[in-house]
Amino acid sequence: MSTSSTRRQFLARTAASAAVLGALDASPGEAQARKSAPIPIIDTHQHLWDFRKFQPPWLNDAPKLNRSFTMEDYLEASRGLNVVKAVYMEVDVDPKQQVEEAEYVIETSKSGKTPMVAGVISGRPASPGFEKYIRRFEGNPYIKGVRQVLHVPSCPRGFCTQPDFIKSIRLLGKMGLSFDLCMRPADLTDGMKLVDACPDTRFVLDHCGNGNAQHDQEARSQWARDMVEFGKRPNVICKVSGIVATCKPEQDKARALEPIVLHTLRAFGPDRVMFASDWPVCLLAASYREWVESLQRIVRSESAENQRKLFHDNAVRFYGLK
Repeated sequence: MSTSSTRRQFLARTAASAAVLGALDASPGEAQARKSAPIPIIDTHQHLWDFRKFQPPWLNDAPKLNRSFTMEDYLEASRGLNVVKAVYMEVDVDPKQQVEEAEYVIETSKSGKTPMVAGVISGRPASPGFEKYIRRFEGNPYIKGVRQVLHVPSCPRGFCTQPDFIKSIRLLGKMGLSFDLCMRPADLTDGMKLVDACPDTRFVLDHCGNGNAQHDQEARSQWARDMVEFGKRPNVICKVSGIVATCKPEQDKARALEPIVLHTLRAFGPDRVMFASDWPVCLLAASYREWVESLQRIVRSESAENQRKLFHDNAVRFYGLK
């Protein structure tokens, strides 16, 4: 698909979404239209990797994902779901390509030709060159935060609590940038130590703290206790994302994930949760549509206001989107 085709496809979706938003802002006399209008979705965790630009090293060990996933693929995967905006999430590129990845995010977001409006970029907070690296993006409206995946062998338990790491995360707070915590469930206590050491930095806990649909009762109970404790920290918001990849293909995804999602909503409250697709990683167990529709089933008993917060409003507020 050409760039012009991608733009036409995006603009058509945007026009449809504008009509939806108009219905949501309608006068009291149009309450029925408001009820029937689908909630616009902001995807706060969109991955893309085009092998012509980036080939993340970790994909060598992930054969199901070891190919290009482009913006054209994303638009097709999310078609018909009313995804109006997306926040790019770093893809753990080779550190030598971090600046190039960030510049790609800025260029794409600035163009207005796709749903991508901002991004969270890669960073290594414990590295000596981190401050110089991140300072080059200071004040850039398209860069909202930083992430380093912490559930890898190179990041053992306690990695994010070392002094240099904490110093860098405090710097992010001073710069108005957030930090995404993507970590093993067993390491959530380390995450809380980092949060407590950086009270002026905003954090995002990815993937419901990596709750797992296959965990035994002991592991699930510990995760549940840690999520309650995490939720007591007001500078942390939680992404309802990623967990669908822990399902088995034959499982009813909504039924399997409902305890994880509902516990997360209770732990963080309606104002500190936001939807994310984790596409294309979600494809390990479900399509984009299957994940969205499963989550919609899970939260169907929540108020319309809280559903809108989850799928749209909280992302606008947290990332300062327009």
